[in-house]
Amino acid sequence: MRRTRRRLAVAALGLLLAGCSTQVAGRPSPATSGTPEGDRGLVEQYFTDLNASADDGASTQRDFLRRTQHPDYTDRLCDLGDLILRIEPAMSTFRADPDWVPPESGSGERPRGTVYVLGVSISIRQQGALLGEQIGSQRVVVLEGRAYGFSPCPTG
Repeated sequence: MRRTRRRLAVAALGLLLAGCSTQVAGRPSPATSGTPEGDRGLVEQYFTDLNASADDGASTQRDFLRRTQHPDYTDRLCDLGDLILRIEPAMSTFRADPDWVPPESGSGERPRGTVYVLGVSISIRQQGALLGEQIGSQRVVVLEGRAYGFSPCPTG
C-alpha cells in the first residue's frame, strides 16, 4: 500500500511538472541591443546604411540623415545641400560616452539612450569632386534598439 501511494505520488508529480514546462521553437540567440556588443552592431549598421545612402546621391543621404536624427533633436537638422558624406568608422575606438551633452543643447541635458563615441574619417564630396577629408569623433546613440545620429552641419 505504501509503495503504491509512493508510485502514484511520483506519477502525479511527473504529470504536474510536464504540465508546467514550456518548449520554445527555434534556437537561442544573443540579444542584438541593450549591451555594448549588440549596440556595436547597430552602430556599425548605421554607418553602413549612411554610406549606402551616399552611394544613391545627396537626396537619399539627406533622407537617411533626417530619418536617423535622434528623436530629441529633430528640430536641429542642417541642410547639406548637394554635399555627400562618406564616413568610415574606426570601430576599435568605439566606447560609451555617458557624460556627453550636445554642444548646442541649451538645457545641458543628455540625449535619451546610450551615447557612444568613436573616431571617424569623413570625406566630403560635391558633384563627384572631393572637397575635403577630416578625422574626428562622432556620437551615435542607441535608443530602443535603433541607432541615431546627429545631422552634421557644415561650417564656414
